[in-house]
Amino acid sequence: MSVRNIKKGDEVVVISGKNKNRRGKVQKVLPAIGAVIIEGLNLAKKHAKPTKNNPQGGVIDKALPLNISKVMVVCSGCNQPSRLRRERAVDGTVVRICRNCGKTLD
Repeated sequence: MSVRNIKKGDEVVVISGKNKNRRGKVQKVLPAIGAVIIEGLNLAKKHAKPTKNNPQGGVIDKALPLNISKVMVVCSGCNQPSRLRRERAVDGTVVRICRNCGKTLD
């Protein structure tokens, strides 16, 4: 799966690793390293010092990047993980289309 197939806000499912079969929403796409950050998945504990923004400090959960090859986009039409194809629409824009049911995802 290439970086251009996944966008911020897409629902994805993890297909391998410790978070396998878990779903989440993409918070951020990192094309330079080919990774995505998914809300609530791949969390690590981070010890934070007290600061002006966080006067309490303590241990916080931080979402770490996950390789883009380990996730698949979930189609909103068929509610299944799906590969995507890209086609040019009549007005000239490029749209993403589910290979299972044919619904556009944009």
